[in-house]
Amino acid sequence: MQSREDEALARAAVDALTGQLALAPKPGLPDPRDLAARTTRVDHRALRWSAKALTPGLAAMAAAARRTGEPTPVLRAELGAIGRCTEHSVALAGGGHRGALWALGLLVAAAALDPRAGAQDVAATAKRIAAHPDRRAPRRPSRGSSISAKYGAAGARGEAKAGFPHVRRALDTLATTRATGATETQARLDALLTVMSTLQDTELLHTVGPLGLRQVQAGARGVLEAGGTATAAGAEALAAFDTDLSTRAWSPRGSAGLLAGALFLDSLPVG
Repeated sequence: MQSREDEALARAAVDALTGQLALAPKPGLPDPRDLAARTTRVDHRALRWSAKALTPGLAAMAAAARRTGEPTPVLRAELGAIGRCTEHSVALAGGGHRGALWALGLLVAAAALDPRAGAQDVAATAKRIAAHPDRRAPRRPSRGSSISAKYGAAGARGEAKAGFPHVRRALDTLATTRATGATETQARLDALLTVMSTLQDTELLHTVGPLGLRQVQAGARGVLEAGGTATAAGAEALAAFDTDLSTRAWSPRGSAGLLAGALFLDSLPVG
């Protein structure tokens, strides 16, 4: 029974990731319009295929959490080891999804620790897991951690240690936008833009620097302030924002993984 539950959590997480991938138009991010990888230089079909390679690793993370029973340093170290093996498997399948794997792995493990927990409690438990250092992690700094240190950005680890505030904001936007009668696509796009509007995206900081990051944040805020993607003004602002990022080849990748985390939590039964 427990193995089926672990596999169900893993499938839900991968479904959330593929749901994020299917969303369009996503400014600066791979979506179904980009099958030939002309705009983002990332083949959308390859990303959909490699997303499936996360399933065994995420199921193993859920099993580790269920076996451990508490958000302990031992669990954190085991999740890190499983995550590094999963990264290798995903690379063999075509690559991508590193940020999503970090967020989804912690959230899946947290959900496995208490299957009755709601979205907010799962995020809080993930925070407790992330608070422990991974003592088996490689000592060399990653590009993300180096950029975080350079610019004072929270980065993926800081996001997790804070309890995934951008995931929670995306969840709030999903609920608010759905309540207005918007379509599911519009609600998800507004959630993505909510993340994009404030996230200190280390990938953007690396590629375009602080000024570029602020420009992306301002563009996302502009769509939301115009009324969101469900309005004519918001849809027009989204199209202009999408064109601008595509022309510049700027990709706010960190936002995509956090939206996948929000969609995963949104799929959980209400606790």
